[in-house]
This record gives sequence, structure tokens and C-alpha cells, in this order.
Amino acid sequence: MRYRRFGKTNLHLSVFSLGTMRYLASLANARLTITEAVAQGINHIETASGYGKSEEYLGEVLKTRLPVSRDKLYITSKIPPTGDADSMRRCIDKSLQRLQLDYLDCLAIHGLNTWEHLDWVRAENGCMQGIREAVTDGRVRHVGFSTHAPLEIILAAINTDFFEFVNLHYYYFFQRNAAAVELAAEKDMGIFIISPADKGGRLYTPSDKLKQLTHPFSPLELNYRFLLSDKRVTTLSVGAATPEELIEPLKVADNDGELKLAEIRVFKRLENHQNTVLDTEKCSQCYECLPCPENINIPEVLRLRNLAVAYEMTDYGKYRYGMFENAGHWFPGMKGSRCTECGECLPKCPSKLDIPALLKDTHERLNGKEGRRLWE
Repeated sequence: MRYRRFGKTNLHLSVFSLGTMRYLASLANARLTITEAVAQGINHIETASGYGKSEEYLGEVLKTRLPVSRDKLYITSKIPPTGDADSMRRCIDKSLQRLQLDYLDCLAIHGLNTWEHLDWVRAENGCMQGIREAVTDGRVRHVGFSTHAPLEIILAAINTDFFEFVNLHYYYFFQRNAAAVELAAEKDMGIFIISPADKGGRLYTPSDKLKQLTHPFSPLELNYRFLLSDKRVTTLSVGAATPEELIEPLKVADNDGELKLAEIRVFKRLENHQNTVLDTEKCSQCYECLPCPENINIPEVLRLRNLAVAYEMTDYGKYRYGMFENAGHWFPGMKGSRCTECGECLPKCPSKLDIPALLKDTHERLNGKEGRRLWE
């Protein structure tokens, strides 16, 4: 296992962190998963107040004898933004009680996703006041935020200079947040990439086409290598539900050097294939088409189409497309079927795409079961 400095926190974290949203089957399962992760060299465990019994289970496991001592095991929990300091004070107290801990190594505002959330952070008696008090009295040591927000909000949150780290969505198949990675690195913030296997493309169950294109590497391995080759990135989450789910990710835990020529060739193959298959229907993800009068997240809808058409990532596309209109600020925007063909987006598109037709096609390809956040 490799370890990297987590920005200005000066903690040295394993390049893989254990995310605990999916180990909720039982306390016994949580114990097995955490124990195996720590034995494999993972020294950072992330939970959240909203992850069901995750904090409680982790607290029980931390009471037992683990392969490393508490001072060498870093615990992050996440709490949603609140409009006032008192609410945040109560939330911090409850999380520490559930975890049976005297302090958190890291506390992240969980889901700083809207301008209103950012206003709460900036407010004189907002949630940051409660967090700062917890830092002063030693119950919290480092403060960051996690986000599913549009890039503009993420950049604004980073520029508050309130935070020491950020939990980001950023992967080979979703590079929109590259500017946030760059800005966070400039400010010496720790960068924690969340859900690279799942939100990064459901790469643990790739399509046959994607496996063919990434041979001799697996799609999951290649995405991990894309991220670990970037020295600005500190750590990647592994949301293992069982000890067995740690095996595949940790095969690359020592392979964090620069991309090799063979890997670069595969990335080029993926790019060329997408360009060839999509041709004049490829959405370049410039975001110039926004805002949409019907609040359709056009670039994200068409990104899912890009992946489904080029790489046959249809299962992933259906999974994410089903989140629209069902996950609130965690995945905002309406489905492509809401398009009224007003034409407002057409002159904005530098690629001259027939956006209404592509939105309709995406809906026909990907509409299916409605989705919600996993812990709901």
C-alpha cells in the first residue's frame, strides 16, 4: 500500500480509503470488512451521519483490537450542511456519540451541493461556526467538504479557503471537475476521489465492449491507474460491502507511478473509438447549452448517451439516468423527455448538435427504473 500526504492536513493516507456506505448488512460484516481493510494497509475510513448504521457499526469495531492503534487510523465522518451553528453542534455531538470517539480526524460537510448550502457555510452564525468551535476544543482536527455540485459551486467553495480537503467526483469517464482538482491542489488541499468504481462507470460490471477496448487491462484497473498516476490526488474510496470486494481494487495499491506506454495506448484507443462511433453526434461536454428552460442537465444526459453508444455502458447509463428527478440536489436536473424543442440550446452548441433529437434518443435508450441515493 502506498501513502500520500493529504494536503495541508499533513496526514499521510493510504491511496485507497474504506468507504462505509455499503457494509450495512450487519455489524459482523462491518467488522470483517474493516478488519481486512486495515490488515491490507488502509489507514483511512470514511463514514457519514446519513449512512444508516454505519457510524454505530464503525464505533463498535473501533472498540475492538485492530491491527493498528487508533492514533494511526484516520476517521472521517460527514454531516450535511445546516443553516445554523446550533444544528451543526448537535450533529457533531451525535456523530461522536455513535462512533464512541473523543475526536474526528476529519469532518466533511456532506453534500455542499447548492448555492444555498454555500450561503449557510459563509453565514456569520452558520454551520461553520459550530465546526470551528469543535476544531478549537479538539473534537475535530481537520475540515473539508464533499460535493455533487456543479463545477461553479465547487470552485466557489474551494475559494472560501475554509477547507483543508475536498471529496470529489472525478474519473476517466467524467473529467468535468478537472478544474476543481487543479484549484484544490494549488491551495494545498487534500483531494479524495469518491466512488471511482460505481459513479465512475459501474466498472466492476463492465460491458463486453468496454472490456474488449481496455484489454489487457480491466476497465476498473485502468480508471484507478488514471487517478493514481495523478500526484495531486491523495486517496480513492473503495466502498466494499464485503472483505472480498477489497481484492480487485487493492491489486493496484502499489502501482501509483506515471502511466505506462501500454496504458496510454489504451486510453488513446478509447478516445479514438468514441470519436469514430459517435462522429457528429458526440457531445463535447462544453456546457455551453446551459441553462435549459426546462432545467434539463443537457451535458450530463448526453454524457450518458456518449458512454452508452460508444462503450455500451447502458446499465450504467440507466442507473444514473434514473436518478434524474428522484435524487434532489444530489443529482439535479430533469430527464430528456421534458424537452419542449424550444430550440434555445441549438445556437449555443459549438458542435451544432441536434440536441432535442439526442435528448429524445437518450430517454428512449436509458429510461427505466427510477433511482435514489443508496442509503435511502
